[in-house]
Amino acid sequence: MDILGSAQNRNVQGEEQQKLDVLANETIKESLKFTGRVCVMGSEEDEEMIPIPAQYRPGKYVVLFDPLDGSSNIDVNAAVGTIFSVYRRVSDHGRGSLADILQPGVQQVAAGYVMYGSSTMLVYTTGQGVHGFTLDPTIGEFLLSHPNIVTPAVGKYYSVNESNFARWDKGVQTAVRGFHGDLPEYIQGKNSRYIGSLVADFHRDLIAGGIFMYPADKKNPNGKLRLLYECAPMAFIAEQAGGAATDGEQRILERVPASLHERSPLVIGSRDDVRFVADTIARVRDSALQAVGRPDRRS
Repeated sequence: MDILGSAQNRNVQGEEQQKLDVLANETIKESLKFTGRVCVMGSEEDEEMIPIPAQYRPGKYVVLFDPLDGSSNIDVNAAVGTIFSVYRRVSDHGRGSLADILQPGVQQVAAGYVMYGSSTMLVYTTGQGVHGFTLDPTIGEFLLSHPNIVTPAVGKYYSVNESNFARWDKGVQTAVRGFHGDLPEYIQGKNSRYIGSLVADFHRDLIAGGIFMYPADKKNPNGKLRLLYECAPMAFIAEQAGGAATDGEQRILERVPASLHERSPLVIGSRDDVRFVADTIARVRDSALQAVGRPDRRS
């Protein structure tokens, strides 16, 4: 009871917290702090890293999480999810440090998400492929329903908030026009599907093939999604399923975070679709640079 609506508070990102944001965050922290396997945690909802309380033994793993992705969908009963990422600690003693958290995505030992939709699914990888489990509420267990998920190289769908179209740079605009089927370089038009929950949009594209984009724009020049809590874990899953993930130029898993809440653009999904976006952005940028360097004929 009383779990819908706003918590009348803003998180470290400056976003309005929903009541379920707070509940999910506290639930995950309470579930992990006493296990003896975790030395430190990081959450999209907490400004600082989260140490394990002194009365519990610290372990050798770091857990980072977005407790409730897509929380703006809660009150309209659309799909939301939880994203998590696991690293081995790099410090050799103590109760964890910032260096344990600020690791590049290639160092992940596990990542996954839980999607709360028409059914509840757990999708995860430990670097040995991607597997999906569906909750059977009659027995209270997750059963293997999607073994060895492999995403198609070219997908059916593209997922992007096109209301931001005017704020994107020309490279991103050109790539999206390609998904409309407007470019000879990319003649296979796609269907547009956008839920506004990274977990839900990514899950559809992972299973059916497609691409999710949240590019930088004039309002969010560094991107909007969090590198540690959203981009890196999803990139690990995508690559393990045969897909790809970049920030439009650089492979997401190679980026070294400089802060807990660093943001990043994200282009993720079917391998050839992600490559098309990167190639298009690079081509448009190079053309613009050549135009700037070319002498003005009027001079």
